[in-house]
Amino acid sequence: MSFSEVLARDAAAIEARLMAALEGRAEVPVVQAMRYALRGGKRLRGFLVLEGARMHGLPDAQAISAAAAVEALHAYSLVHDDLPCMDDDDLRRGQPTVHVKWDEATAVLAGDALQTLAFELLADPALGSGDVRIALVSGLARASGAEGMVLGQALDIAAETAVAPLTLEDITALQAGKTGALIRWSAEAGAVIAGADPAPLRAYAEKLGLAFQIWDDVLDVEGDVAKTGKRLQKDADAGKATFVSLLGLDAAKARAGALIDAAAGHLSPYGARAVNLIACARFVISREM
Repeated sequence: MSFSEVLARDAAAIEARLMAALEGRAEVPVVQAMRYALRGGKRLRGFLVLEGARMHGLPDAQAISAAAAVEALHAYSLVHDDLPCMDDDDLRRGQPTVHVKWDEATAVLAGDALQTLAFELLADPALGSGDVRIALVSGLARASGAEGMVLGQALDIAAETAVAPLTLEDITALQAGKTGALIRWSAEAGAVIAGADPAPLRAYAEKLGLAFQIWDDVLDVEGDVAKTGKRLQKDADAGKATFVSLLGLDAAKARAGALIDAAAGHLSPYGARAVNLIACARFVISREM
């Protein structure tokens, strides 16, 4: 099975788990908005969870709730990031953003509920012992909160009104939180569930997350709105520094490629079992969305 087929299969399984988690809930706008926000996307973070578990000999059924949890958390972050008080976007995955389709209050509440859904999913006994589930919960809380994603988002907002543009070091630190922290948690989760050492996967994910963001900056310059499904060149319009503006387009692409090579190198302890994670790394810097 090719990497694209594995990714599509995992995305479908993760979406099914998410929709099952919302079954039986009141048919009110906030729940409808949650379902809407959860549909589509690459599900790359969820794939990392499942593939990391498979590499440690675990069945998908044992890890699927963790994969769904990080996708619920990621969806919440997108819903809130699109709000007028944040990035003020009206297009996501080729569809109107949640606050455009409904209203700002519904978007805020849907995002809040998606965040709590993530931790509800991590309470699933199928994931393992109480200690395993606590480790997953505490890790995701750190990755998504004021030490991780939220910190990165706050730094990104502050950069819009900063007197001096961010340096390359500043942007790297910002993106390690905003984008990298959830990718790191996702890559480590399978090892955590298996009770194995997550260090090689952590090192892989740190390189992967930075390459992912550099490629996002590349797509913001030369991407196609029809393929990315979101508005492009926002950072340039806002005068914000990016990897591309600081390094140049060709050098940014070269940096992303070098990071992917390094990420693949960290997987050497897993041998042939790492083939899909290596393919995932290559995908990150070849994607068009």
